[in-house]
Amino acid sequence: MSITIKASVRTDLGKGASRRLRRESGMIPAIIFGGAKNKKPVSLTLEHKEVLKASESEQFYSSVITIDVDGKQEQAILKDLQRHPAKREIMHIDFQRVTKSNPINILVPIKFLNEASSEAVKIGGGRVSHQLKEVVITCLAADLPEYVSIDMQNVPVGGIVHLSDLDLPKGVKIKALTTGAKNDTPIANIAAKRGS
Repeated sequence: MSITIKASVRTDLGKGASRRLRRESGMIPAIIFGGAKNKKPVSLTLEHKEVLKASESEQFYSSVITIDVDGKQEQAILKDLQRHPAKREIMHIDFQRVTKSNPINILVPIKFLNEASSEAVKIGGGRVSHQLKEVVITCLAADLPEYVSIDMQNVPVGGIVHLSDLDLPKGVKIKALTTGAKNDTPIANIAAKRGS
């Protein structure tokens, strides 16, 4: 499922203007930056209702989003989303443009497959524990997966799975592992039941 957000260029800038925008028109301020070297950041206005609905999907946070800026489409990823501390309200969004040739760093969910059917859980009475539920990956926008996964089917009781055990699509790397094996942290384990 691809996500498209309609936007308009915003010329009225500053904190007061942003407050008025949210209060009086049901819109929210945003910015889009990055991309080619000569591209400048552009301040945007987005419809709050549309963004709030899109933000309820897991894909909004880990996929390339099409930003339709007054009819001109740009590809971007979500870099930051600020919410109101007490209300169900988005206050501001930062988008980073993506290009075909520049790698991006983005946080994606980890899917743990076959946990319930694992022999260690079904027969051994083990208990699955997750240390991480998402991970930062590096890839080109065209290679961006919705998630990365790990198959827990053959993990024994007492077994630990690490970042390096994740099933990665072609062209995708775990950012932490690009700096060395010392960052190969555990992401899940199957612990023996108490009293065993």
